Amino acid sequence: MARSSKASLHLWFVVTLMTSRVTLGEGSDQDLDQSTVDLSSETKHWGVEPGDTAPSFRVPTLDGELSYSPGALHGALIIHAFTHKSGFLECLWNNESSLSALVLDLPDSTQVLFLSLDDSAVDDALWMRRQVQRAALQHGREEVLSRLHFSPLPVFALGNWIPAVLYSWVCTRPRCGLAQAAFTSEVWKMPLIVKRLDARYDWLDNWDSGSYHLVDAGEGCEPSDRVAGRVAWVSEGNCSFFTKVQSMAQSNASGVLVWASEGRPLQNMNCQGEEECSTKLPDVPASMVHREASVIEALGLGQVVNVSFQGTPSPLIFIAIDQQGALSEMGGFLYPSFSFLNWQAQWFEFSEDLRTRLLAPAQVVPVLDRVVMHGHKGAVATVEISPDMLLSDTLELDVALSCPGRRDMSCAHWDHTVQLLVCCDPLGPYCNVELGRWISAFRRGTGHWLTDVSPLIPLLGAGRCTFTMKHPWWAMPWVVSLNLRFRPPQSPVTGEGGEQSFPFWVMPLYGGGVFDKNYNTGRQPITIPIPDSTKKVLLYAVITAHGSDDHRCGEFCVTSHTFPVNGINNSLEFSDAGSPLGCTRRVREGAVPNEYGTWLSGRAGWCCGLPVRPWVTDVTGQLDLSGQLSNRILYYGLFEGRDPNPTKDPGYIIMSSFLVYYR
Repeated sequence: MARSSKASLHLWFVVTLMTSRVTLGEGSDQDLDQSTVDLSSETKHWGVEPGDTAPSFRVPTLDGELSYSPGALHGALIIHAFTHKSGFLECLWNNESSLSALVLDLPDSTQVLFLSLDDSAVDDALWMRRQVQRAALQHGREEVLSRLHFSPLPVFALGNWIPAVLYSWVCTRPRCGLAQAAFTSEVWKMPLIVKRLDARYDWLDNWDSGSYHLVDAGEGCEPSDRVAGRVAWVSEGNCSFFTKVQSMAQSNASGVLVWASEGRPLQNMNCQGEEECSTKLPDVPASMVHREASVIEALGLGQVVNVSFQGTPSPLIFIAIDQQGALSEMGGFLYPSFSFLNWQAQWFEFSEDLRTRLLAPAQVVPVLDRVVMHGHKGAVATVEISPDMLLSDTLELDVALSCPGRRDMSCAHWDHTVQLLVCCDPLGPYCNVELGRWISAFRRGTGHWLTDVSPLIPLLGAGRCTFTMKHPWWAMPWVVSLNLRFRPPQSPVTGEGGEQSFPFWVMPLYGGGVFDKNYNTGRQPITIPIPDSTKKVLLYAVITAHGSDDHRCGEFCVTSHTFPVNGINNSLEFSDAGSPLGCTRRVREGAVPNEYGTWLSGRAGWCCGLPVRPWVTDVTGQLDLSGQLSNRILYYGLFEGRDPNPTKDPGYIIMSSFLVYYR
């Protein structure tokens, strides 16, 4: 398209009042205009932060106009800003599996607004729409197109608050800013700066600062003595990316730079298949760039070419508005796939469902209200528990973790175990017993859950109870909130004869420990008493495995945990541990998506940013409730059907287990 035609088309989109309009939320045009005007002074000072209500806006689209106002949104609105300067986005939009994920897995309630940061916004909008239309047609998902909106107006010309947020929430993190490679040679007057796409960060190392000597290594499918101590410049094709990196690493290359075949987009340089992905590579960085004729020519002539690697901050490329109209960050996309957009949208649906659940009638006991959890003490509060609350059949823990600041970058690094301990009788057996367990998210400020711990109501004696929420004392702080929610009987647990049954006693059983060859050593059977009037007995356990030995145990290995009751086995197996996307399947349960660590993989009994789900099994039928026979229970934990036996760095099991008696 000629420049004059582009300008005419651009002007037509901006000036012409289209008859087609999509309206999100409620509110009149007058309200919309007033909201936009009222925000002008605020956006000049970059005053909009995550959690603030998103003001109204209008944006022209290829199909007319999208107008948004806070109110009755049935789902989230996600805003994506594209730029040609990003190798990551180039791959995101040219990857078939990424586009398929967008049209197949986007929640039905979610809408997406696609923008461009570049002068080529008209062409970009048309191209993005064609890409999505093709994928939707291929999968028979044309209905998703009604929820996807493409604007031909560049971000810098929108004239509303969206540019203020995108530019003030500037992105400097890996996978977010503009990753670039800079080539220099004595025969060039200026350096050649090109966009690059790094191989997945959890697969390989990152580039160091400084300059590397570049050497042509051909296809890079076989080891070469020429690349030792240098960056290998290799062509795409004839073997997998994994093979290229492995061959060059075996040749002691400092890194690998793969150039794309002519006319092909940058690709996700990931391992393929179980064999590749389970093979450990040396810690060398690897990236992909486009074919650069001047680099190829210089190397072919024997001229010295050096390369360095840099990152340039860019405006944020993804932001969101949840169902309540609150602005939100989208977290980190670990590799170029629209699946990360879908997972964030799924979490918004979980969050909205949680709000609905919190509207259910309950007696609420506030315990912690935005208290900093840090150091050896953690977060501590003492509250009164009235006797009538202990007659409830449901106890839920309303727990929220937030960060010291409004942005994700203020949040704590790494994922850690967060435990809630309760002590209602300092001299009794229930002092500092675990009532609930969660796993913190890696640098994400979204975490709110409702955890049902109803069988443990007997741990709360009437009167004063002290609650302590702790994580490792040396970890960065979290801000925690905790409410106890007691709900009256809805569907009462019944005993023999159909009468209502309540838990009246909790008997502690076994704990965990270091998961090595001695893990099961010394564990003895425990005799199970049967108090009078016992109608029902539950086995209740909270088990998580952590650490990584030579078998990736306990975090990423499959372990089994068995409690024989009178010789009858009750077993829990963490079959999802180590699966590549195991924790992504639990976003709808509250697992926090798009963290800045390897949150996607399945874990042994947990996921980053998720409550640990109690394992509850009815063992009543395995017991002699008459008291005439002795009842016994034992516990053992196994790896691949046998005692664990790591050769180094053993993992560990954190476990609280109980028998809960009902009458």
